[in-house]
Amino acid sequence: MGFDRKAGKRAVNVSVNADLLDQSKALKINLSKALEARLEEEVAAARRRAWLVENQEAMEDYNRAVAERGVFGDDERSF
Repeated sequence: MGFDRKAGKRAVNVSVNADLLDQSKALKINLSKALEARLEEEVAAARRRAWLVENQEAMEDYNRAVAERGVFGDDERSF
């Protein structure tokens, strides 16, 4: 699940390391764009972690079943 790239912008206040901010300004880094890109990565990573937690039991059950019974076609494979 991504996010609505057409959604409006919202002004926020953030605190940033002063030296890092000065360097980013000197390098003409667009703070809004950089923050948005990093937030997208963080949100995606958090969603992946949450999915793994939510589905851990099902994955363990599946792996246990495969270990006990194998998977479809095991008897037909020649490799």
